Amino acid sequence: MASKLPKRSKAADIQAPPEATPPGHELLTVKETSAYLRIPLPTVYYLVQRGQLPAIQIGGRWRIKKSSLDRDVLRAEGSGQPTALVVDDDPALQEIFKTHLRKAGLSRVVVGTAKDALGALAKQKFDLMFLDLNLPDDSGDNVYFEARKKYPDLPIVIITGYPDSEMLNRINSFGPVMVLQKPLKIEHLNQTIRFHGHKANEK
Repeated sequence: MASKLPKRSKAADIQAPPEATPPGHELLTVKETSAYLRIPLPTVYYLVQRGQLPAIQIGGRWRIKKSSLDRDVLRAEGSGQPTALVVDDDPALQEIFKTHLRKAGLSRVVVGTAKDALGALAKQKFDLMFLDLNLPDDSGDNVYFEARKKYPDLPIVIITGYPDSEMLNRINSFGPVMVLQKPLKIEHLNQTIRFHGHKANEK
């Protein structure tokens, strides 16, 4: 497997029922994998495309090896749900992200400084990152470029109240980026979560 799944809490550990897949049924469809791992179908597609589930393509369709799931996912310490990194020093906004990412089935690491963001990125690989450009100890674009250097394929969503800022212009010169504008609207956050392959809770 290309990389281990992000760490998850014990309460959220996957416990696959032995009857979920018939004996001898080695190659699972994406739908069967979703039922076997008890995670949403879009999340399975997302993990397969990121190389975090042991999948092969047969006739243009993804098939996942059950034996590899049992060995590398279900029995692996630290296996679990995708994890998002939120970098923003606004306590109210932090709570919004914690609530809505939890509802979307994402583990959350929430920090308020550039130093803590870089520390979190040094410890683990994330599946999604939300980054405020105005941080108390450094500019957000510096964090962006460091994250891109370490994880070129990490989806990064910029949070800003200044869409015409020089920092965002520098980031855009590196390549297209998704932006959530402050004040943050919940429907825009949910659209972004869905766009990245997770099932947003609209309630």
